[in-house]
Amino acid sequence: MAGLETPVPSPTATAQHSRSSATVSFSTPTPTPQPADLADAHTTLTRIASLSEPLAIAIRTSDPALYVAEKGGTIHAIRSGLLDPTPVLDISSEVSTGSEQGLLGLAFSPDGSHLYVNFTNKSGPAGDTVIREYTFSGGRATGTGRLVLTQTQPFANHNGGNLVFGPDGYLYIGLGDGGSGGDPMGNGQNLNTLLGKMLRIDPKPGTPDCGAHSGSAPGSYTIPPTNPFVGKAGCDEIWAYGLRNPWRYSFDKTTKDLWIGDVGQDSWEEVDVQGAGGRGGDNYGWNRMEGTHSYNGGTPPPSHHPPVYEYSHDSGNCSITGGYVYRGTRIPNLAGAYVFGDFCVGRLRAFVLHGGRAANQRFLGPQVNQLSSFGQDGNGELYVTSLDGGVYRIDPA
Repeated sequence: MAGLETPVPSPTATAQHSRSSATVSFSTPTPTPQPADLADAHTTLTRIASLSEPLAIAIRTSDPALYVAEKGGTIHAIRSGLLDPTPVLDISSEVSTGSEQGLLGLAFSPDGSHLYVNFTNKSGPAGDTVIREYTFSGGRATGTGRLVLTQTQPFANHNGGNLVFGPDGYLYIGLGDGGSGGDPMGNGQNLNTLLGKMLRIDPKPGTPDCGAHSGSAPGSYTIPPTNPFVGKAGCDEIWAYGLRNPWRYSFDKTTKDLWIGDVGQDSWEEVDVQGAGGRGGDNYGWNRMEGTHSYNGGTPPPSHHPPVYEYSHDSGNCSITGGYVYRGTRIPNLAGAYVFGDFCVGRLRAFVLHGGRAANQRFLGPQVNQLSSFGQDGNGELYVTSLDGGVYRIDPA
C-alpha cells in the first residue's frame, strides 16, 4: 500500500516558511549482542483476528489488549485473544480512504490516558493529514477529540501516518514527501515544510511553529526545546528529514534506537537507524538519494545519514513495511534481530546489526499477502497485519 505509485491530481499550494537549511550531527546505532543463531530462528504465523483492512497496531500501558486500526476509520481491541466487536473509536464518517489514505496510525500516551490518531480527512480540503487526541476511559475513546496538528497533502499518496511515543515521552510523527513520484515539490530536503520529515512534538496544548501554517486549521501542541532546529533555520517541529514515505518506524525496547522503514521510488527500499541519545537533525537523503544510490543525478547531501540496509525491487519487491527489533522470549534465536517485510512480496525477513551495518539477512519463512504493518506487545512479541484482513502473531515454528 504505502509505496505504490498511483495516478494523482496536480498539487495544491502548501504554505511554507522562508528559511534556509542547516546541518546537524547524528548518532550511530547502539551495539547489541547478536542472537544465538539467526539461521535457527524458525517462525510461523497464528491468526488471532480478522478485520477490515487492518493497518496499525498499538498497545497501552498496563493494558494487555492489542488495539488495531482499520483503514476505513475504526479501532478495535483484541482482549484475551478475543476481538471486541464494539469499536474503541469510530471516525469512519470523517476518513478519506482513496489511494494510500485512511486511518493510518494510532498511539497511546505514556500514561495511557489519551489516544492519538493519524488520518486523512474527507473535508477541509479532503485528503489532508489530521492528528487528533482523545481522552481514553473505560476501554473507549471519549468525546469529540482535540485537534493537535494538520498538514496539507498536495497529492493522495505518501501520507506517512505512523504515530509513536518515544522513550523521551514525546510524540514522533512520520510524514511522507507529499506524494506523486520523485518528490516534484522538493519537500524531502526543504526544512521549511513538514512534509518528508520525522516530527517530534509534545502533544500538550502549546504554540506550533510551521504546523501553524501547514493545514486548513491550526492545531495546538508544544515544541520540545531540544529539537534540532529550535532557534535555527528550519521548522522547529522537525526531528529528521530527507524521508520519502516512512512506512512504519519503532523504538528498540532495549537500546532505544529508532528504526525507520523508508519506502523507495523505483529501485531501492531502505532501513534507517538513529542511535539512542541522538540530537536529531539526521538527513536520510531523499530526493537526492534513493538508499545509497544517486536519484535523478543527485549527490549525497553533506549531512547524509545513509541506511544500514537496503534491498532492490528485484523478485517483485516494491514497498518496505518497517517492523521491530525482536525483544520477546518465545523465539530466542531471533532476539536482537530487526524483523520487517515488503508489501508486495510479503515474506518476513530479519537481520542483525554488526559494526553499524546489516548482517546475516535471511527470510524467516512466513509470507503475508499485502503486508501492511507490524505490532509489538508488552512482552516484546511481534504481530503482523494484512490488508486482506488478517491479524497474526509471529510464533516459534
